[in-house]
Amino acid sequence: MEVEPFRNKTEKLSMDHPHTTTSDAARVLRKRRKRRNICFGAIALLVFIIILITILAFTVFKAKRPVTTVDSVSLSDLNFSVDLARFRVLLNATLDVDLSIKNPNKVGFKYRDSNAQLNYRGQQIGEAPIPAGKISADQTVPMNLTLTVMADRLIYNSRFFSDVATGGILPLYAVTRISGKVNVMNLFKIQ
Repeated sequence: MEVEPFRNKTEKLSMDHPHTTTSDAARVLRKRRKRRNICFGAIALLVFIIILITILAFTVFKAKRPVTTVDSVSLSDLNFSVDLARFRVLLNATLDVDLSIKNPNKVGFKYRDSNAQLNYRGQQIGEAPIPAGKISADQTVPMNLTLTVMADRLIYNSRFFSDVATGGILPLYAVTRISGKVNVMNLFKIQ
């Protein structure tokens, strides 16, 4: 491809349109170049912004799971009785659970109604509701939950009495599952 000098283009333009002068033709060419350069600049800026948002979405704003930590568990109420007529042992226990939820994301985390569970040897024996809420970026929110133990599931487990008799230690563990959305710059909603 051969590039023509600037004056040849202006002369050619003025020959195509006899009523235009050389200065008018040069002005028209400058306007065309200016418009073309503005279009290229706008396209380059748009591509740069798209690449920047994509890089940030996959690195800094990548959604991470919230970290839930059980800080303390205390027994707040315990009622124990024996029903001889029905050959049943009745147990009612209420636990106070202090837990904290940390949002490791660089944006806010909005979570739905969830629950915390207390398990004994793989079987769920207690549950506490966790109300919906929002945690800001890099924030830790403390929560105090009242967990009700389903005593019939605990007592009728075949290992319960042997655990109590051998050392009085019950292997309990708490599980919390919190699901929600991370909203990245109002563009991406990641669950």
